[in-house]
Amino acid sequence: MEAVRRTVIENCAIATVDAKDTEYASGYLVLAGHRIESLGAGRAPEGLENVVRRIDATGHLATPGLVNTHHHFYQWITRGLATDHNLFDWLVALYPTWARIDEPMVHAAAQGSLAMMARGGVTTAMDHHYVFPRGSGDLSGAVVRAARDMGVRFTLARGSMDRGEKDGGLPPDFAVETLDDALAATEETVREHHDTSCDAMTRIAVAPCSPFSVSTELMRQSAELARGLGIRLHTHGSETVEEEAFCHELFGMGPTDYFESTGWLGEDVWMAHCVHMNDSDIAAFARTGTGVAHCPSSNARLAAGIARVPDLLAAGVPVGLGVDGTASNESGELHTELRNALLVNRLGPHREAALTARQALRLGTHGGARVLGRAAEIGSLEPGKLADLVLWRMDTLAHASIADPVAALVLGAAAPVTASFVNGRQIVEEGRLRTADEDGIARATRAQARRLAALAAQG
Repeated sequence: MEAVRRTVIENCAIATVDAKDTEYASGYLVLAGHRIESLGAGRAPEGLENVVRRIDATGHLATPGLVNTHHHFYQWITRGLATDHNLFDWLVALYPTWARIDEPMVHAAAQGSLAMMARGGVTTAMDHHYVFPRGSGDLSGAVVRAARDMGVRFTLARGSMDRGEKDGGLPPDFAVETLDDALAATEETVREHHDTSCDAMTRIAVAPCSPFSVSTELMRQSAELARGLGIRLHTHGSETVEEEAFCHELFGMGPTDYFESTGWLGEDVWMAHCVHMNDSDIAAFARTGTGVAHCPSSNARLAAGIARVPDLLAAGVPVGLGVDGTASNESGELHTELRNALLVNRLGPHREAALTARQALRLGTHGGARVLGRAAEIGSLEPGKLADLVLWRMDTLAHASIADPVAALVLGAAAPVTASFVNGRQIVEEGRLRTADEDGIARATRAQARRLAALAAQG
């Protein structure tokens, strides 16, 4: 048997984001294969065998890799459109374009979305893909392939829509599936791509899009399918006041009560946004262990409102951070969400007591891992956990005068990523991807964005 290969990282500040928020002003990490073997203050132990690499990380902060809990990769090629719309008007404006996506477009867009996140410290990504136009090719396979090639840990939330325009929904009819087709395709995606192992690089979730684009029967049967297969469930929830009014008009109840009536609350469920929730809604999420993907930049871009994150956390609701689709968050970078989560929530009723820098970092790491059902494996730096971590450079002009490295990371400018490891494999070096051609991806996404725009213009 081949001896385990070790990487030793020394002389860096460390924010472990463990249960005690343990931090070291100067410490070390030892990576053994794809796991963290040890870490602590001072220098690494002497006499370690088969050390293949030593990294002097002076001037750096080590954190767990960032975990993204909500995204729509395909939107990378429709950025910068409908920039002054609320959610419903934005969807109406963009659905006719999105309904023309195909496999080459989705693959290029996934590469762009993943590359931007990975070079900014994301080690675990997710994509909620729900647009499957007829004859568009293997869109789920294209996304999974892009994540595999990038080397990022990944959850694909296989979405679906069966409520088109003729049934009172927003998407064009040719961009939705039938109930039976959606369920069958979702199950096929799970069987083809879902990995149940503890160090899995690819997992699948069942993810009908939203109450206003999905029938009640698809919601119910999707929950039954997911639980029969033993996988997680994801959807959009309580994003806007218009959605709440829609639910009351169509179902005679608010979104949270509707979700509960269809089997969509539980420890295996997480929902995106959850902006407009009352005390009863928050209590229901806390009672059932339902998670939340908080997307502050997208919520601001679409004027959706400020989610009650301090109240969710106080109630014990699992909360992570999400980029959301890059047609409503053009930066596509999760580090931005650390800062915006803190700043936006301080505009709410809790003001300066809303969130701290360390709570923001926890949302983007351990909180996200918990929401995705992977907190036992990732989300904190602890012996035995998977070696997903980031070295942020903190000694440049942008951060050097800030004594607290966690405050510098969260409140300061986007910190350079010197190294990012996923499963013990380095995927970023000095701010550039080691696993992909960034310039080639930029060219491909521009070409596919132009092709999609041309197709949409033809009507």
